Amino acid sequence: MRAWMTAVALVMALPVAGCGGESDSVQAGSIPLTIKAPDKTHVFTVEVARTPEEQAKGLMFRTSLPENGGMLFPFEKPRFASFWMKNTLIPLDMVFIRADGSIDRIAENTIPENLEPVVSGGEVSAVLELAGGTAAKLGIDESAVVTWNDK
Repeated sequence: MRAWMTAVALVMALPVAGCGGESDSVQAGSIPLTIKAPDKTHVFTVEVARTPEEQAKGLMFRTSLPENGGMLFPFEKPRFASFWMKNTLIPLDMVFIRADGSIDRIAENTIPENLEPVVSGGEVSAVLELAGGTAAKLGIDESAVVTWNDK
């Protein structure tokens, strides 16, 4: 019974990774997001998936992301996060962000269209999706801090 309840909770908390839409360009209403690594600061322009519907759609069906683009999935309160790659056609780096901006975990180069859940290591307040390989290319790791202003 407990395993069943855990499975149901996981599925209900599963904002599907990926971003919908046919366009490969960053959408209107995007915000700046900064990742400060020990050696360098990187600035991205990211779309924000605010509603459950936007979070469920995510980056689905996209064939590319701009070099400094991505999508941010903020949560009302910190929680364990689980994403999958259903209908996501490009590999992504998923950056799981704690409430203080520190990085909980980075899942690099997630496999397109894979149904295996990609989960955070602990409770997070947001997840950032970047083009696969971005974290390694820019030297972003768990020592970095992520900030944005979505007000």
